[in-house]
Amino acid sequence: MKFQILTLFPEMVMQGLNTSIIGRAVENKLIEIDAVNIRDYTLDKHGKVDDYPYGGGAGMLMQAQPVFDAYQAVTKECIKKPRTIYVTPQGKTFNQSMAEEFAKEEELVFLCGHYEGIDQRVLDEIVTDYVSIGDYVLTGGELPAMVMIDAIARLVPGVLHNDISSQTESFYNDLLEYPQYSRPEVWHDKKVPEVLLSGNHKKIAEWRLEQSVALTKERRPDLYKKYDKSMQAFKRLKKQKRKYIHMMEQIAQGRANMLYNKGMDILLMDKLSGIYMMSAESVESAKVMLCESSMDVKIKSGGVLMIVCDPDIKELLVKDYGMETENPCYQACYTSRETLHVRHKDIRPLTLEHKEYVKEHYHSDMKYIEARINAGIMYGAFVDDKLVGFIGGHREGSMGMLFVEESQRRNGIAGSLEAFIINKLLEQGRTPYCHIYEGNIASFKLQEKNGLYLCDEPLWWIWS
Repeated sequence: MKFQILTLFPEMVMQGLNTSIIGRAVENKLIEIDAVNIRDYTLDKHGKVDDYPYGGGAGMLMQAQPVFDAYQAVTKECIKKPRTIYVTPQGKTFNQSMAEEFAKEEELVFLCGHYEGIDQRVLDEIVTDYVSIGDYVLTGGELPAMVMIDAIARLVPGVLHNDISSQTESFYNDLLEYPQYSRPEVWHDKKVPEVLLSGNHKKIAEWRLEQSVALTKERRPDLYKKYDKSMQAFKRLKKQKRKYIHMMEQIAQGRANMLYNKGMDILLMDKLSGIYMMSAESVESAKVMLCESSMDVKIKSGGVLMIVCDPDIKELLVKDYGMETENPCYQACYTSRETLHVRHKDIRPLTLEHKEYVKEHYHSDMKYIEARINAGIMYGAFVDDKLVGFIGGHREGSMGMLFVEESQRRNGIAGSLEAFIINKLLEQGRTPYCHIYEGNIASFKLQEKNGLYLCDEPLWWIWS
């Protein structure tokens, strides 16, 4: 992902951003940050970029010409117009949802104002988003731009080394973060809570959730109200857990952007992948849901990827909305909290040096494979230090991407790979699940062997 910053103080933003986690992400080429000095593009021989505002008033105003020329210089090679964010107290207030939305872009341009602002004519021509970080006035847009870039960049796969880090922090799932403790075990006569010393991952996860809920209810009742409404949907879906485990996990992990939530008529979008998931009580209620959520307009505009579990709803989306689908899948989930025995011992996280091997054996584009590896959610099985198979976690949260070389397929490596990733997910308080294409007998047998429960109703991936 690339960030372009148009500013009068490039040294200020680069010094601030080239440190710590964000600085390491730049070094590792996970993100790119470039600060461009607007003053370099002025036509004034004295380097002026400002002038008095028409109509009078206090202060000076940044002129349109140098801003526009700087913008053209950084966007001239862009295939499409990038989202351009003008940092201003007049904009929408920045929040985590906005950070997640911006993190899906390949390139962002930040325009930092100064003095009394910028000539409105150039703003009208180049700006796509007006964004504020709060109801107060600063001397320039550089500090807010740095705040937003930090929040956005840490959501880029690989910046935090895994997908889980960003999902356990304040605001990610409408809950404030639970209290954290480190060494020593006793400090100022205050002891670390016993549960955190127990090694019981299930109890630790339960304690942390309880603490997060209590803190949010006390300090941010507005956030707690959103959380409670989502959890009511979770409880309704839980009555058919095998069928709706994918939607339940989105809610439980704080990844669900709830677009519609009435009874069993539920429409959500995974904040990380942008994939939509829906359930509906009937075809008629589905039509109402699609209309009231404006999903019908998005579908017709194209680019929508969705998971549905009801054949009648699938037919509605295909026939009435022109969506396409492929063979059905069956969902399997691991509901036990007991870890599995991993027979094959040499299983390690994959690195980018293994990406060509994965591409050779798994049908996906290289960008997706690199993102999965950077997210720290791909693991390989090695025999005599040679990679012979792998497994990964898909962007929407399911297990998958399983491959084992033909010569190793009767050695229990596939089962070990799946058991390994199941154990990793259990450590994170998640319910492991996967999608199996109809007719994949070997995969059905593997899920049964590892103790996953299969839903006897299919689901469909559909797109527009």
